[in-house]
Amino acid sequence: MTGQLQGHRQIADRRSPFEHLLDLIEKGELRPGHRLRETELAARLGISRTPVREALHRLHAMGLATPGRQRGLIIAHMSYDQLRQLFAVREGLEGMATRLAASHASFAEIALLREMVAEDRRTADRERLVQRNKLLHRQIVQASHNDYMIEALNNLSVHLSLLPGSTYATPSRILTAQAEHEAIVEAIAARDGEGAERAARTHIAEGFAIRLKMLAEAP
Repeated sequence: MTGQLQGHRQIADRRSPFEHLLDLIEKGELRPGHRLRETELAARLGISRTPVREALHRLHAMGLATPGRQRGLIIAHMSYDQLRQLFAVREGLEGMATRLAASHASFAEIALLREMVAEDRRTADRERLVQRNKLLHRQIVQASHNDYMIEALNNLSVHLSLLPGSTYATPSRILTAQAEHEAIVEAIAARDGEGAERAARTHIAEGFAIRLKMLAEAP
């Protein structure tokens, strides 16, 4: 058992410091405003400060980190304009990915998508639904079988991680998102590319509207 655990650690350690930091952002362990201290991050990752410094430079270049009031970087906050731009790109890319999925998804992938939305319908736990929402979107993108699309949306998902909270905090959103997911999956299953893209764009636009409301009501 000990040997297996060590093996798992070795596999995990093959990720670069940059990938480790992206993972911490996506998990919400590094939130907007969090101060990025090289010494603390190096100790947390069990590496020297030099590769951490390089990883922080990459985060800064991607717009995921920004200079704080004190010396050093913090995890970036997303402005209104950035939110608008992000969702405009997301709507276009996810719409296209869903259209491609309608053409290229295998029967096994379609069966999996249907199984996922069916399980979501039976799930009442909000936090679990938040995570399953990410998995469903990721699976639809994978079903596009377009490597460039997959890479672009994977990069976009990291920026989405900067958004505080979840649209699922609005109780009615859980029900409407479920209906929208089912419409997307059924259009993919019917090989209706145009309908699938339209359903995906509607889904992202509805999410954007809720995000705007959340931003307006934030302290």
